[in-house]
Amino acid sequence: MFDSLKRFFDGLPLETEHRKVVNLPNAITMLRVTVIPALFLLLLPPDRTLSLFIAILFILAALTDLLDGYVARRYGITTKIGKLLDPMADKIIVSAAMVLLIPIGRIPAWVVAIMIIRDLVVDGIRSIASVSGRVIGASPLAKRKTLCQIVAVSALIIHYPLWAIDAHMVGMVILYLALVLSILSAADYIQKFYRNTFL
Repeated sequence: MFDSLKRFFDGLPLETEHRKVVNLPNAITMLRVTVIPALFLLLLPPDRTLSLFIAILFILAALTDLLDGYVARRYGITTKIGKLLDPMADKIIVSAAMVLLIPIGRIPAWVVAIMIIRDLVVDGIRSIASVSGRVIGASPLAKRKTLCQIVAVSALIIHYPLWAIDAHMVGMVILYLALVLSILSAADYIQKFYRNTFL
């Protein structure tokens, strides 16, 4: 299947500059963001089946992160724009889900605010470093933070007890773990930025 999709994108009559953007991994990344409109269904009257459906969509979208990375490495079509789009797509979909969980009372607004501000600060630091010709690589703590966010948000979307498991409680515990990792990874990025810039 991947070979067929790759041949399709390889056959598109696009100029070289555009081909750097429109390739299979990047297409999968951009497809992930299209799940965001479905997240607005969270604002409808609460319903167990609807919550489970939205959670499944969110989880499938999150899994495409593994898929586009695999395809990019498998076919050797990793691009600079892809490296930018991939984490951006993750942050957009996770942030959108968290924001939409606030008005229905499933997530504290202050936690979401701290996580979004953290992302803006880290992105700003990495952008400044990039302009200066320095690259601050992705932190292992940040990768764990993203994984915890995805698991937490999935559980909070489900919300209702599932197989005798309190999904909301599980989601909140993992969310606070993600919050701790957010703060620690931000400190790690700031330390790396300071070392690379002033030392």
